[in-house]
Amino acid sequence: MTVQPAPATSAPTTDTGGLGAAEAITSAPPPRGRRRRPVVVLSSLFLAATCLIMLSPFIWAALSSVKPTVVAFSNPPVFRFTPTFQPYVNLWQGTNFYLYLGNTLIVAVISTIVALAIGLPCAYALSRYGGIASVVLLVMALIFRALPRFAVVLPMYEISKTLGLYDTTYAMAAALITINQPFTIWLLRNFFAEIPRELDEAAMVDGCTRLSVLRKVMIPLMGPGILTAGIFVFLFAFQEYLTAAVLTDVNAKTVPVFIATQIGQNLPLLQQASAATVLLTLPVIGIAFVAQKYLVAGLNSGAVKG
Repeated sequence: MTVQPAPATSAPTTDTGGLGAAEAITSAPPPRGRRRRPVVVLSSLFLAATCLIMLSPFIWAALSSVKPTVVAFSNPPVFRFTPTFQPYVNLWQGTNFYLYLGNTLIVAVISTIVALAIGLPCAYALSRYGGIASVVLLVMALIFRALPRFAVVLPMYEISKTLGLYDTTYAMAAALITINQPFTIWLLRNFFAEIPRELDEAAMVDGCTRLSVLRKVMIPLMGPGILTAGIFVFLFAFQEYLTAAVLTDVNAKTVPVFIATQIGQNLPLLQQASAATVLLTLPVIGIAFVAQKYLVAGLNSGAVKG
């Protein structure tokens, strides 16, 4: 019995449809990155235009604050001018702006610290104890947060008048704590919910109580979450206008209320209002740039580290 040799197989050929090698290469589709380049350019232009539109009010206020008074609010606007910082000098020397800025910072810091001190144990308890009571409390907090601001501020005005705390930073801080506390609890509760309950059980097996678990285990793991909640609450309090307009008059007036009182006045006062707007906005921008990595870390951080 003889074995027939296998038929020889020819090397695979590429059908180029009658095109030469050079023509086949030139007719190949462009690389994927090259095809996506127009999309990236258009997306970048769209985002740049959107940012410019959103920043235009602040840019307008910044330009108005450094223009000479005679052209600051001219119509049509003047864009060729010699910058002057006299409105900032007049704002700092001719008004009590430094006192208003101090009141704003005091109120924001106090309300942030107290809101976190109250929100941490509340959020931890709501994240660990389920049941109808937890759901009801969370829903009530959400409803309270959704109420019109006047429904909360006007009763606080009467209470502060009765207690003799009207036009004080303490009344203002207490009002902001009450208003922002539901948001703080909801945000911190979501961070606590991401931490495995096995950590609580392991700590309690080692002899920790619930309070010591919160203090020694949960809070160290919640660093990014606490920082995130604190930044949000601080910014809310730093920029609050309506509550400050109702609960303050002279002694505890904040920067947003001061800016509002300059509207409708003469041109120098309007320029001072523009300068105050810039000085109020710059810290917010600085905090956003410095804390952006912490905000992202707080939103994406895992519970178990190391």
